[in-house]
This record gives sequence, structure tokens and C-alpha cells, in this order.
Amino acid sequence: MELKRVVVTGLGALTPIGNTISEYWDGLSAGRSGAAPITYFDTEHFKTKFACEIKNFDTKDYFDRKEVRRLDKFAQYAMVASDEAIADSGIDLDTVDKYRVGVIWGAGIGGLETFQNEVLNFAKGDGTPRFNPFFIPKMIADIAPGNISIKHGFMGPNYTTVSACASSANAMIDALNTIRLGDSDIIVTGGSEAAVTQAGMGGFNAMHALSTRNDNPEAASRPFDATRDGFVLGEGAGALILEEYEHAKARGAKIYAEVIGGGLSADAHHMTAPHPEGQGVIAVMKNCLKNAGLRPEDVDAINTHGTSTPLGDVAELKAIKEVFGDHAKNININSTKSMTGHLLGAAGAVEAIASILAMQHNLVPPTINHATVDENIDAELNLTLNKAQKRDVKVALSNTFGFGGHNACVAFKKYE
Repeated sequence: MELKRVVVTGLGALTPIGNTISEYWDGLSAGRSGAAPITYFDTEHFKTKFACEIKNFDTKDYFDRKEVRRLDKFAQYAMVASDEAIADSGIDLDTVDKYRVGVIWGAGIGGLETFQNEVLNFAKGDGTPRFNPFFIPKMIADIAPGNISIKHGFMGPNYTTVSACASSANAMIDALNTIRLGDSDIIVTGGSEAAVTQAGMGGFNAMHALSTRNDNPEAASRPFDATRDGFVLGEGAGALILEEYEHAKARGAKIYAEVIGGGLSADAHHMTAPHPEGQGVIAVMKNCLKNAGLRPEDVDAINTHGTSTPLGDVAELKAIKEVFGDHAKNININSTKSMTGHLLGAAGAVEAIASILAMQHNLVPPTINHATVDENIDAELNLTLNKAQKRDVKVALSNTFGFGGHNACVAFKKYE
């Protein structure tokens, strides 16, 4: 059976450095940090007092009061980003076969704020279970694609992938394969997360996963820097319209890029720590190259998982050297988490969009906040430090890894 070609025909983003695709690209290309002191709650007793929050987001601009009561932030973010992507794609919602349009979404946690607030309210009471009737449908991770399909009437495949920080990369790979096999014409895919809450910050602090650079939050996310001390929590959503190539061509759609493959693997090593030699990461990139029909020397750019943790950054770069050999020093390697922070289940989507936009603009966004060389990292690798670099990116990989050892890698090719 011949697999069908899959292209990207629409993009949407709601990120800490921009609330639309154009704003997001402006932030990426300028090397802007999205980190700042937390505004959502009092951080007096928290080890980390900053995060990459969404800025200037007013729910009234997107939802009526009734919708706000029924949607957790992570679902609101999903709706906003997917609406932008659907509009950007130019899909005619009146004529498209909605049985052939699906929604496959990623979320690592889902409605954490809803869960947190309902449990706190119960704990303050007398033991009588007075829960909001929307508690469960607001909280569950699969409600985001459910609401997207309900709004637009999409009746194709509809579900959420959950693999911690690899969730939306898994969603994109599922969407790719669903279209490749001919089961759908169009899939709305991506991911969203809204974990900048007391429970989210407190939980990640308890793991010693977050940076505590409270005196300089803007520079706290510093992948590959010798002084990195953990990731910066981010929030938001990224949405992509994946479409079967002939279907897109027949309706005259603009095409951003071709999705040519995806790879998956497991570290099988530790609940949260990566394999020190990057064994699972080596496997996932090799799997992706094989699935995409690529040679290592075909790859121009890699948007790394690059969270700014002491162990993870080194392991990933070791893996890149192992897979790409001498060609590794010719690749533009970057980490856009240096700007957006770590969007957990939405990371794969927003970073895939960054890779696609790099192709569109022939410009690789920088890894910002780098000041101190790490002697454990090969100095010959081009980490695209501190300033965007011009590059004709024909093939790009986007790496995303999750707690539990879940690894995903997606390959994109410039459409010409």
C-alpha cells in the first residue's frame, strides 16, 4: 500500500512570547524571553517565583461567560490556537466532508487548575462533597479535542495522547499516520497545557526540576549553559492542520511544509532522568530518519528537547553526535524553550511550529541566555547561541521527550 503524502496547511499559536503565529515568530526571531514573575497567585512560600505565562490574554475576547465556566485554561488555550489554525488553513467548513476531519490533541496533565481548586474547596468545607458539576468534564485531558470537534462539527478520529512532555509530538505522529493510511483527509493536531498553578509549581519544585533563578527570571531558561539549574515552566498551545497532499492541492491550499516522518522510542531507564548516554534518544532519531526515508546528512536543523536541565541537555547532544557523526557540526541545533519555557504537553506542537517557521523564513531561532561554556558539550556543535542564524532549512527535526522515558521525533521537509 502506498502511503499518502501529508502537508501542513494551517498554524495557530498561543505562547508566552506571542498570542498568534505572527507574534510568536516575532518573539522567536528576536530572541525574546517569556519568563517573568508569576501573576496568577502569591509565590511568597514557593522556591520558584517565576514562569512563562501567557500575556494579555482576556477570556472575554474569545468566550462568553458560560463557556468560561465550562472550560479549564488548557482547553481555552486549545480552542484559541486551533481556531487560528483552522482559519489560517482556509478550510471551507460548509463544504468539507466533516466525517473525514478529525482532532488528535496532546496534553500531559490537562485541567490541573480545575482539579486543584475543586480539591482545595472541598478541603475547606465540612466534608460534604459539594463539587462543581463541570469539575470532571473541565478537568479530563480529552475534553480539548472534544470541544474543538463540537464547535466545528468534525466527526473524524477524536482523542488525546498523553505521554507527559512528548504528548503533542505523539499527537502529530498519530495524525500523520491516520492521513498517510487514508483514514482521514484533515486532522487538527497539536497540544495545550496550563500548569502554572500552585500545584504545578509546587510539584515540580518538589522534584527539583525547576530553575530557582528568582533574581533574573528572564535568563533562567538557559539550555546548554554550564550554569543551567532546571527548566522554566511555560503554558499555552500550538495547533497544526495536517492534510492529505492531493486534498490540499485540489482546494488550492497554501502549504507550509511536508510532514515526512515520525519516530518513537522509550528510554526504559528511569521515571524522570534520561539515560546518561541518550540511548532512547539515539533510537528515536534513528527511527524517525528511517520512517522519513532520510539520511543523516539530509538534516539541516534540530529543535532539541533542550529543557535546560543539567542531565538532559548533555544526553541529547551526545545522542545527536552518535546519530549524525561528523555531520552533527553542520546542523543548526537550537532550543526554543530558552524563550518559551517548557510547555509540557504542548511543547512538541509549539516547537514543531518553530521548525516550520524556520523553513518559511530561512532563519533558525536562537538558543538564548547562553553565557558559560559547558565542558561536557562538544564545542564544535552549532547551538545557534543567542542570535538567530540565516539558513536555508530544507529538512528539520523536532525532538520531544517526556517523564517516563517517552521519546518522540518528527521530521519536516520544505515544500517546493
